[in-house]
Amino acid sequence: MTTYKLTYFDFDGGRGEPVRIAFHAAGIPFEDERWSFPEFQEKRDSLRFGALPVLEIDGVVVTQSNAHCRYLGRKSGLYPEDELQALYCDEAMGAAEDLTHHIARTMGLEGDELKKARDALVAGRLPTFLRGLSEMLVRGGGKYFADKRLTVADLKVYYTVRWVGSGSLDHVPADLIEKVAPKLAAHAAQIAGEPVVKAYYESRA
Repeated sequence: MTTYKLTYFDFDGGRGEPVRIAFHAAGIPFEDERWSFPEFQEKRDSLRFGALPVLEIDGVVVTQSNAHCRYLGRKSGLYPEDELQALYCDEAMGAAEDLTHHIARTMGLEGDELKKARDALVAGRLPTFLRGLSEMLVRGGGKYFADKRLTVADLKVYYTVRWVGSGSLDHVPADLIEKVAPKLAAHAAQIAGEPVVKAYYESRA
């Protein structure tokens, strides 16, 4: 029997959460190893790219969260079989990942330097990506990004959007998404209520 271990941070969200949900949706047991941020800093040099999440399949290490999403998405039925719809799914996940990278570049900054970097994001790249994702959502029919049903793309974008609009990012207004891309705000509320998402959290309660 194949064994799986997913190593990610000890919180609900981020790059690792769509993979956790896909594991649950597929009914595949996995070891959900969660690291605190101090633990991550201690072990970072042992990681292939110094980043999480990391997926181990029978002890073989696989990196890159979008690759994890595609792999588990196929196993759980949360990834399109149609090639064009799969392309749309990949595009949305890639855009969410790029958005995350833009924010990640500002992590570790402090004071005026952080404010300047975040203000620039709010005035430029964040609205660009939020509007672009909203356009993809409209192309998909307005409810989902691909295949007219829930896919890992919806999960990936949901957790990215939730983070951006959480109010936890200094100098990023919590209402930015509602102002710039209200359709994404509605999508986030919808995905939070999806049966597969609710079932995952109920299983952890």
